[in-house]
Amino acid sequence: MDSKLMIPASIIIAAIVIAGALFMVNKGGSPTVADNNGDNGQTEDIAKDMKPISEADHILGNPNAEIIVVEYSDTECPFCKRFHETMHQVIDEYGKDGKVAWVYRHFPLEQLHSKAAKEAEATECAFDQGGNITFWAYTDRLYEITPSNNGLDLDLLPQIAEDVGLDGAKLEECLDNGDNKKKVADGLADAFASGGRGTPHNIMLVGDEKIAIPGAQPFSAMKAAIDAVLAESDTTDTTDETVEEDTVDTE
Repeated sequence: MDSKLMIPASIIIAAIVIAGALFMVNKGGSPTVADNNGDNGQTEDIAKDMKPISEADHILGNPNAEIIVVEYSDTECPFCKRFHETMHQVIDEYGKDGKVAWVYRHFPLEQLHSKAAKEAEATECAFDQGGNITFWAYTDRLYEITPSNNGLDLDLLPQIAEDVGLDGAKLEECLDNGDNKKKVADGLADAFASGGRGTPHNIMLVGDEKIAIPGAQPFSAMKAAIDAVLAESDTTDTTDETVEEDTVDTE
């Protein structure tokens, strides 16, 4: 990402509000309209301790994209299930041009969904068999079949592996051995460090800025925010070019 690109968080949040879809998730799990009282669209402070993007991350799209959406997710959260589909729409729209990338990180809230941590481990066991390609295939299939709210039968986890062409017995062994317990626990710690208190918890990275995007925003809101950033970026680029032309020494 270009470190010179600084997009005010207000531009992103305003775009989402204008799209009519700024939501939060209250403690009861119901979507409510946010009052934009400062808890939304927070910048550096809320995410200052989040783990930097690295090769260890599960990235879909161009790792050097202008915009990177980091999602902290719980596979049994119904809002995460919905937002997973939304993010695939985002990547379908903007990923092909390398403008937007999606980073998936684990945020299993076991006090709400006791099965979520084991499911997160299963996605990492899938990664162990074939890298990010198999991670995403497994994760997509898991979200596709889970009814959410702790509704998935954990006995199906090896079958999901076979559904996407992996070795179900090997995945089951990986789960039994707890090979990825620490990896998931580390992801949970990072989610809290980045300011996460509910799922999905999303941080939009634009240049050096980190902007919290609360809840399961619909595609229309994500598109509005992304378009606003890209438009501002184009304006900045044009201004820079103009300044360079104005300051050329003609002697």
